Amino acid sequence: MTKIRLVTWNINSVRIRLHHIERFMKNHCPDIICFQETKVQDHEFPHQFFTDQGFIYQAFRGQKSYNGVAIMSRIPFTDISHIDWCAKGDTRHISVKLESGISLHNFYIPAGGDVPNPEENEKFAHKLQFLKEITAWGKKLPKTSKHIIVGDFNIAPQEEDVWSHKKLLKVISHTPLEVEMLKKMQEAHDWTDCMREFIPHDEKLYSWWSYRSKDWESADKGRRLDHIWSSPALRGSYKYLHVDRESRGWEKPSDHAAVIMDFEI
Repeated sequence: MTKIRLVTWNINSVRIRLHHIERFMKNHCPDIICFQETKVQDHEFPHQFFTDQGFIYQAFRGQKSYNGVAIMSRIPFTDISHIDWCAKGDTRHISVKLESGISLHNFYIPAGGDVPNPEENEKFAHKLQFLKEITAWGKKLPKTSKHIIVGDFNIAPQEEDVWSHKKLLKVISHTPLEVEMLKKMQEAHDWTDCMREFIPHDEKLYSWWSYRSKDWESADKGRRLDHIWSSPALRGSYKYLHVDRESRGWEKPSDHAAVIMDFEI
């Protein structure tokens, strides 16, 4: 058995947070980090920084100022690929195949804007279509295949994934429509919500806290927008979970905490 320490982290601009990333690496010694919202074109990605830190296997897709995903790894991988969800040409997905045969997918699902009506809000319509396409893709995956999907899904599906279920029912990321669609996406491949394998469903679990709340830690008005799911064939391989709230409290941080999970493969 081999232990893999996997991290998903919406970094909210990779280049301006390299000092945070270096500090995090020293504290937690990850094997693979999946970043979202890197906000950098490929020719400007700080690949040498990661090489110097020992992450010599790299896959990234970016665009100027928006979106962007990356997988930085100490572990060899092959088959770098992506799917152009919704045929928009934006950089919201990248995947690789690890030596163990596991396909690792890094997603940045659209946030969806502010108005939870697809007829009035193009961004919300885009988000819903994105979810539909992932659901259709998941249905086609063989049940014996080994996949891990991670990333910022921009949906907090359970009542205890938000600070107030009642107050957020009409707020994008926790609307009944999004929650139902994410449920269908999970059922399509019988994905395991790995984080909730460690934290009971009746306990609060967050990974994001708004910049609008200066006293975010004591107010603790969070949402669980970041997720790690695994295929049925990998059930039970997840061994440890840590949501790194400490990194959310550093100076000029991302509004997302890094989520750490250990797998034994």
